[in-house]
Amino acid sequence: MLDKEYIRQNLKNTLQETNFSGLGTLYRGKVRDNYTNNEKNLRYIVATDRLSAFDRVITSIPFKGELLNTISTFWFEKTKKIAPNHIVDVPDPNIAVVRQCNTLPIEMVVRAYVTGSAWRAYQKGQDVSGIRFPAGLKKNQKLPDPVITPSTKAEKGLHDEPISKEDILAKELVSKDVYAIVEEYSYKLFEFGQKHCAQNNLILVDCKYEFGITPENEVIVIDEIHTQDSSRFWILNTYQERFKAGDEPDILDKEFFRGWLMQQGYMGDGEIPSITEDVRIELVQRYIQSYETITHTEFKPHENRNIMERISSNLKLN
Repeated sequence: MLDKEYIRQNLKNTLQETNFSGLGTLYRGKVRDNYTNNEKNLRYIVATDRLSAFDRVITSIPFKGELLNTISTFWFEKTKKIAPNHIVDVPDPNIAVVRQCNTLPIEMVVRAYVTGSAWRAYQKGQDVSGIRFPAGLKKNQKLPDPVITPSTKAEKGLHDEPISKEDILAKELVSKDVYAIVEEYSYKLFEFGQKHCAQNNLILVDCKYEFGITPENEVIVIDEIHTQDSSRFWILNTYQERFKAGDEPDILDKEFFRGWLMQQGYMGDGEIPSITEDVRIELVQRYIQSYETITHTEFKPHENRNIMERISSNLKLN
């Protein structure tokens, strides 16, 4: 684990955005810069250090892009026999070269516990993506079985919205056959992730999956899987005791940050509060801890901390 002082020294050394005109057509998402090269039928995905919450970019934290890209690559390699994915090459810690495809306009969110936005809806007596959870649940309680609560895939700056399977099919956002495939892949990926995490004293609480269709008409997993941005992770061996006491779980993802923002009265609208150095450092440490726990690998930042120079060199852009 990196010490706090080293992290503090690197708080201003973050990759906030890129502009590699030679890579292809740029689309800048909330966290990733995407370059589409239609001639090669490839996309270059640059994982920046931007940190989003409530569908808005809030701040940046050092090492985040490197951590996310590396751990997502780890999971893609582990699960490629369960569901095909878009990875072609990883030429740099912050970059994935992937197969170009048409992105499906939905996200598949698999939940094993009632928490986060699902809990807030449950408190109000609302369905979640057309699903009614059992009566009498407590916050952070395990569901009888994992469920899929799809959402729309919003453009940057807009909010993803829950949507039911029935509405997805009725609006023909995806075909019935394609939905059956992504539903099967989502459950299988989540089951694998849960088992791997449980062996490493973690609970995979929920996760978001995204899919695309290649020019060959193959449905593949895209974007990221089982990262600290797309998933919730809790410490396994303290969960039961904390749940019985009515305490929050030990969290190893950015839900800690969402909670901190809500304590400041911020939930995505209005002026973004000032983010303290201590909060940013705490986030880095949580991201690193979950990375090291999942991969059994000590996180060692790349020696060349001039990130843009390193990326240019690895992509042979000079």
